[in-house]
Amino acid sequence: QVQLVESGGGWVQAGGSLRLSCVASGSTSDVDAMGWYRLAPGKERELVAALSTIGNAYYVDSVKGRFTISSDNGKNAIYLQMNSLKPEDTAMYHCAAFDSKKDPTAILGWGQGTQVTVSS
Repeated sequence: QVQLVESGGGWVQAGGSLRLSCVASGSTSDVDAMGWYRLAPGKERELVAALSTIGNAYYVDSVKGRFTISSDNGKNAIYLQMNSLKPEDTAMYHCAAFDSKKDPTAILGWGQGTQVTVSS
């Protein structure tokens, strides 16, 4: 099992920036990608960004050009730099660890979440 601990959420005005961090521990040998989901009231869970250990990145269309996902493999950590934040980015952001060798991709770990609130 993979344990994930997030940090970095908070409150910011529209146009501002936040940086989320996630550190993985435990059984990480099968993890080949990590990413960020967000959950907002009344909306479906959404994969915001993901990054594989070989550097392939995914972004949902709504954050392209504003968010950047990066990693520090030596620290088993990923980061989400969020710029030009909008009120619609308000959500609980959860870090996830994946094993994409499974079909379908397996979620090996799920963080407790960090709240991001963007005011207009």
